[in-house]
Amino acid sequence: MSQLAFRRFAVAAAAGCLSSVVVSCASRPTASTLASTNKFADATLRQIATAQDERATAALLPFLERPEAGYRREAALAFASVQDKAATAALSARLADADILVRRAAAYALGQTTDSTAENALRQRISIEADATTRRYVLEALGKCTSRAGLSTLTKLPAALATDTAAVAGQAWGLYRAGLRGLTSEAAVARVVQLLGKSNPYSARLAAANALARTRGLNLTPYAAAIGTAAQTDTRYEVRSAAAASLSKAAQAATVPATLVTLIRRDPDYRVRLSALRAVSAAQYAPLKEAAWEALTDAHEQVALTAAEFFLAHAKGEPGAGLLEKANKLTPWRVRATLLAAALRQGGEQQAAIRTAVQQRYLAAADPYEKGYLLKALGEDPAAYDFVSQATFLAGQPVVIGTYGIEALVSMRSHPAFPAELQPAFALLLQRAIGTGDVALMGTAAEALRNPKLDMRRLFANTVFLRQARDKLLLPRDLEAWQSLQQTIDFMENIPAVPLPVAKAATHPIDWGVVQGIPAGQRAIVHTGKGDITFRLLVEEAPGSVVSFVQLVRQGFYNGKNFHRVVPNFVAQGGCPRGDGWGSSDYNLRSEFADLHYGAGAVGLASAGKDTESCQWFITHAPTPHLDGRYTIFAQVVSGMDVVSRLEIGDRIERIELVR
Repeated sequence: MSQLAFRRFAVAAAAGCLSSVVVSCASRPTASTLASTNKFADATLRQIATAQDERATAALLPFLERPEAGYRREAALAFASVQDKAATAALSARLADADILVRRAAAYALGQTTDSTAENALRQRISIEADATTRRYVLEALGKCTSRAGLSTLTKLPAALATDTAAVAGQAWGLYRAGLRGLTSEAAVARVVQLLGKSNPYSARLAAANALARTRGLNLTPYAAAIGTAAQTDTRYEVRSAAAASLSKAAQAATVPATLVTLIRRDPDYRVRLSALRAVSAAQYAPLKEAAWEALTDAHEQVALTAAEFFLAHAKGEPGAGLLEKANKLTPWRVRATLLAAALRQGGEQQAAIRTAVQQRYLAAADPYEKGYLLKALGEDPAAYDFVSQATFLAGQPVVIGTYGIEALVSMRSHPAFPAELQPAFALLLQRAIGTGDVALMGTAAEALRNPKLDMRRLFANTVFLRQARDKLLLPRDLEAWQSLQQTIDFMENIPAVPLPVAKAATHPIDWGVVQGIPAGQRAIVHTGKGDITFRLLVEEAPGSVVSFVQLVRQGFYNGKNFHRVVPNFVAQGGCPRGDGWGSSDYNLRSEFADLHYGAGAVGLASAGKDTESCQWFITHAPTPHLDGRYTIFAQVVSGMDVVSRLEIGDRIERIELVR
């Protein structure tokens, strides 16, 4: 997923320590957590971490044979980031290491390689591994590496392990990881549903609920009763939320609408109410409508926004004027703008009046993010084409308005009612956007040009203007726009994909002098307009990422920036110098995939793909295990999660303060 794609990630995605033990924290405590120095005072550990950063497999392999168990473990963990299948055999051998922690690290690293040749070694280890926690690691790693033929090993544990809670948790996470890869079966689904049962450990229930929510193509109608019970009665919101989300795959069951209504109206945790709203299908609109109307005024703004998104996605037969009236009574601007979009989508005799009302609100709004959302709403009405195009290219305005504007225009072009006579003008508009030099306009317009549904290729005789625009970009700063333009050139010319030009470690090596000055317990306070959030920086797990963050903080880089992206029950993201998600620093970092997991309050780095991290970071609202091992975790929220849950697009990062 690119940094751009991460910024646009659909709400469907929004839905530990060790993932299968404690999911509320991102990091396993180490002996040096409270020490005044970190582990990189050890020159050998710096050497291993440097080889990891440089993706130097040949330099790392000898450390797997060192007599010191600590160095073997660190080398194995390094391969979780390097992800070179050339190390599979050496890592497989370490599954039999005399040291438990080395065996765990080797299993984790093998899972990160997703190498099917590791399947046999992992499968064989299950029955002979003496340590229960290590066995759990092996089972989860097997889910990342297993073939379809080997799925049965995960589905049915050996009889001797049937009551082993660690093995049950490992099985659940293994089935979850396999499901993310599209590997499942009827027997696997039945087992996952069993693992939702309250007699199983929390970790297994969490993995099972997420497996049901995120494995594609499942028909969960036969299991609606069991899933509904978990969604309503589990003691942990994380399980109830994921179980509620999975009810979207049981829409044919007669009991589901009533279950969702109960959750929307009564669950005490906003994340569960939100997941229930998202689980509603178009066919359930009528029985869920009243509960969704009530949710528009939910005490938690994220729930209200999700209710507005429900009407935008599913409303049918509603008078647009009625939605406009309801929208005008709402205070939160993002909720209001989304309901205005629903009003425009419904249309009717009052379409022109609704459009005028939205345009007037746009002209009166002062907040650039609200203006952007109002342009997004106007994207539902092709008759607003001239208004939105003028707003998009207006000189001297905040860049975020243009970013929302070009996205609205592309959305408008996809509308069935978009006039055929405007299509040539739209093509010229995209060419104009690409010529502006603005990375957001360029990247979004290029993406539209290669959208086969828009059939734009026939309107352009050559790609000279695309190449000229691409060649003016500065790498790695403008990597996302470069990538979008290059993909469009490849599409227009029907040529093989050109690889992403990822910067090498030598262009921005880890500054070990700075790293050694960062205490293992270093904290950072993010002062926002909504209150303070305190991070614990994970310098021992992600030294390159932490040192970059610390250096930017010391420069005041983040002062005055905004949270430009908030996806309810998923992430709040900030740190973009442009304020729209398209900004970057002048350098890239390499991904650092330590043995950490995305629980609530994990702080990760956005990226445009592996080894392209920069200055943008995000905080998770709840467990999001599908991000594990794909996005660097460099910090963990230790206080202020109530603030995180209330952050909204446009909220300001006043400053970040480093404290001991």
